[in-house]
Amino acid sequence: MTPDADTDSPTDASPTGLDCVTIENEDAPDECALFPREASEDELEGAWIVAYDDGFVPLESMR
Repeated sequence: MTPDADTDSPTDASPTGLDCVTIENEDAPDECALFPREASEDELEGAWIVAYDDGFVPLESMR
Protein backbone atom coordinates (compact mmCIF):
# COMPACT_ATOMS: atom_id res chain seq x y z
CA MET A 1 0.00 0.00 0.00
CA THR A 2 1.45 3.34 -1.04
CA PRO A 3 -0.33 6.34 0.46
CA ASP A 4 -0.83 9.51 -1.56
CA ALA A 5 0.28 12.46 0.58
CA ASP A 6 -1.10 15.93 -0.06
CA THR A 7 0.46 18.72 1.97
CA ASP A 8 -2.01 21.48 2.78
CA SER A 9 -0.63 24.98 2.21
CA PRO A 10 -2.84 27.51 3.99
CA THR A 11 -2.60 31.10 2.79
CA ASP A 12 -2.17 32.38 6.36
CA ALA A 13 0.44 30.88 8.64
CA SER A 14 -1.08 28.80 11.40
CA PRO A 15 -0.83 30.49 14.82
CA THR A 16 -0.07 27.06 16.31
CA GLY A 17 3.08 26.53 14.23
CA LEU A 18 1.68 23.22 12.98
CA ASP A 19 1.41 21.94 9.44
CA CYS A 20 -0.57 18.97 8.14
CA VAL A 21 -0.50 16.27 5.50
CA THR A 22 -3.52 14.31 4.30
CA ILE A 23 -2.66 10.70 3.48
CA GLU A 24 -5.19 9.04 1.19
CA ASN A 25 -4.94 5.26 1.56
CA GLU A 26 -6.53 2.88 -0.93
CA ASP A 27 -7.15 -0.01 1.48
CA ALA A 28 -7.36 1.83 4.81
CA PRO A 29 -9.01 4.92 6.26
CA ASP A 30 -7.54 8.26 5.22
CA GLU A 31 -5.22 9.89 7.73
CA CYS A 32 -4.31 13.46 8.63
CA ALA A 33 -0.89 13.96 10.22
CA LEU A 34 -0.13 17.14 12.18
CA PHE A 35 3.46 18.12 12.87
CA PRO A 36 5.56 21.15 13.90
CA ARG A 37 6.29 23.28 10.83
CA GLU A 38 9.88 24.11 11.83
CA ALA A 39 10.88 20.60 12.98
CA SER A 40 13.96 18.88 11.57
CA GLU A 41 13.67 15.38 10.06
CA ASP A 42 15.06 13.91 13.29
CA GLU A 43 12.52 15.81 15.40
CA LEU A 44 9.67 14.68 13.15
CA GLU A 45 10.37 11.04 14.01
CA GLY A 46 8.55 11.53 17.33
CA ALA A 47 6.72 14.85 16.99
CA TRP A 48 3.49 14.20 15.11
CA ILE A 49 -0.18 13.40 15.70
CA VAL A 50 -2.36 11.40 13.34
CA ALA A 51 -6.16 11.38 12.98
CA TYR A 52 -8.16 8.80 11.06
CA ASP A 53 -11.31 9.21 8.98
CA ASP A 54 -13.75 8.99 11.90
CA GLY A 55 -11.77 11.71 13.72
CA PHE A 56 -12.62 14.35 11.11
CA VAL A 57 -15.58 16.68 11.49
CA PRO A 58 -16.84 19.50 9.25
CA LEU A 59 -15.40 22.83 10.36
CA GLU A 60 -18.87 24.40 10.33
CA SER A 61 -20.09 21.88 12.94
CA MET A 62 -17.44 23.08 15.41
CA ARG A 63 -18.19 26.80 15.16
